[in-house]
Amino acid sequence: MEYTYLLINFFTIIIPFVFSFHPKLRFYKTWNAFFPAVFITAVIFIGWDVWFTHLGVWGFNPCYLTGLQIFNLPVEEVLFFFCIPYACVFTYHCLGLFLPEKSFDYRQRMITLVLTIILIVMAVLFYEHLYTAVTFISLSIMLLLIMWIAKVNWLTKFYIVYAVLLIPFLIVNGTLTGTGLAEPVVWYNQTEIMGLRILTIPIEDVFYGLELILMNVVLYEIFKSRSSKNIFA
Repeated sequence: MEYTYLLINFFTIIIPFVFSFHPKLRFYKTWNAFFPAVFITAVIFIGWDVWFTHLGVWGFNPCYLTGLQIFNLPVEEVLFFFCIPYACVFTYHCLGLFLPEKSFDYRQRMITLVLTIILIVMAVLFYEHLYTAVTFISLSIMLLLIMWIAKVNWLTKFYIVYAVLLIPFLIVNGTLTGTGLAEPVVWYNQTEIMGLRILTIPIEDVFYGLELILMNVVLYEIFKSRSSKNIFA
C-alpha cells in the first residue's frame, strides 16, 4: 500500500512518455519548451502545496506513501507536479495536431468571460473557504491576464483538450481522494471547501487542475514560440 501514490504517478506518465517518441507525435522535440515550463509551474504550485499543508487545508495518508519527503511534502506529491503536467501537455500537443488552427477568437473570449465571472462570484460567495476562494480568484486572474493581456489565440483549443482530460482526471484524482480505496490518499479539511464533490473529488480540484495545466501550457507555448524564433533567426 505504501507505493499507491507512487504507482499512480508512474502509470500516469509512462504511456505519454513512451509515445513521446512516436514519429507522428514527436513530443520529445518540444522538451526544450516543456521542461522549463513544468519546473517554473512546479515551483509555484509546490509553494502553494506547502502552505496549504501547513495550514491543514489538506494532508496525506501515510499508509499510501513511501515516507520520503521534500519540503515537508511526500516525494509522491512533488512528483505529481511533474507527472500530471507531462501527461496533460503531451495530450495538448497530440490533440493540437488534429484540431484546426482556427483561432476561435470570439468563442474563446465568451467562454473565458463567462468562466471568469462564475469564478469571481463563487469566490465571493464562499470566501470563508480558503481552498475555494484562493483557487477561484487565482484562476480568474490568470484567465484575465492570458485572454486580455497576453491575447493568446489558443484558449478554445485548451478548453477542448481539458474537457477530454477530465476523463482521466476523474480516474486519477478519484483514486487519490478515495474512490475504490479504504481511505483517501489525499484528505481535505471540510471547513476549507464548498463540500460539493464529484464522487470523492472536491469540485475545487477541477479548477485547481485547470489552473495547473493552463499555467504549464501558457509557459510551454511561450518557450516553444521562442525556440521557433531562434531556429529561424
